[in-house]
Amino acid sequence: MRQRRGLGLALLAALAVAASAGTAAEAQSLHQFGYKAPRTSWGVPDIGGVWSNASVTDMQREPRFPNLVLTPAEAAEMERHDYYNVSTRAELKPSDTKDTRLLDGKDLLAGGGYNSFWIDQGSKVARVKGTLRSSWIVEPADGLIPFKDSARRNSGPGQGGSSSIDLRSSEYTAQTSKRDASKLSISGPVPVNPARGGQEGSYDNPETRPASERCLIGFGSAGGPVMGNVIYNNRYQIVQSPTHVMILVEMVHDARIIPVFSSADEARKNFRPNVIKPWLGDSVGWYEGDELVVETRNANPIQRGMLSAQGKLIERFSRWNEGQVTYTFEVDDPALYSRKWKGEMALNATQRWFEYACHEGNYAMTGILAGARKLEREGRSVVPNFAEEGG
Repeated sequence: MRQRRGLGLALLAALAVAASAGTAAEAQSLHQFGYKAPRTSWGVPDIGGVWSNASVTDMQREPRFPNLVLTPAEAAEMERHDYYNVSTRAELKPSDTKDTRLLDGKDLLAGGGYNSFWIDQGSKVARVKGTLRSSWIVEPADGLIPFKDSARRNSGPGQGGSSSIDLRSSEYTAQTSKRDASKLSISGPVPVNPARGGQEGSYDNPETRPASERCLIGFGSAGGPVMGNVIYNNRYQIVQSPTHVMILVEMVHDARIIPVFSSADEARKNFRPNVIKPWLGDSVGWYEGDELVVETRNANPIQRGMLSAQGKLIERFSRWNEGQVTYTFEVDDPALYSRKWKGEMALNATQRWFEYACHEGNYAMTGILAGARKLEREGRSVVPNFAEEGG
């Protein structure tokens, strides 16, 4: 009996090792074992469809989850402690038992910003190539963006939607935060005169508000470069033709229109002049085997993203299985980062979305601009709010 039990345990151990080896080998492949990726009618990899990267997995890794691949127990813990998951539980079951309201949007007149009713960031850890992931970043090994200096790491997002990592530090107006003297406050990509309003970066005119608030481009880097998940609107529609690929982003309906060429060399010959820096960057593409490869340069300096105007991004799209596209990326930008960094993301099949209407029904915007006009009529100055807050 003991011998049989010993043989049984040995067999289970052998099967576990074999399964682990199979999973590791599969993770190096473009496709799930046994899956044959489809092709378009003109013979290139078919990645068309509507996909979502909604997940509690984010670009960078939390310190308490040091490993890229999570165990099921670690994934459950990460989901349980996720900020928006905690908020949802708290709002659906208020801690004050005398308060029986369900915060489903009926309480908006009470003030505050978004509550969890409006959040659609996903509630589960991402599964990429069959493994549970703690971050999209796979290199460096710590899962953190390798910013070039600590000041930029600590500065956080720029005011009003411009990212503090879009430009070199010298191109921002930096000041010491009044909340925390150890950190910088970034007041925007164009210097602002805090003594009066109406300047670039102030909030009293439509023309001086950040690009995302003017509905010119989505916020949160949903469209890239690099494409990332945000608190809602995480869908992408990929449409292919023999000469182009279009990636329609749900957030503000940004559209990446990527011309496709026969080779990498041919594609790189067709970048636009460097003086043209379009929203989402200048992208060209080509196919390598079962992958669509996209190279992006010349990112617009006032959009939110992970690339400076001097940086380069390589993205690869391939089918893992019928319900998932693997999106990998490599960022090469010596102006911002101490080294190249790489990531893998799961784009999961989902349904079409409704129209994103940006400021439709936003009475706060009307009130802000009307208040600025009232101050002008009274001959008073409008002071940009970040000049007073400072961080």
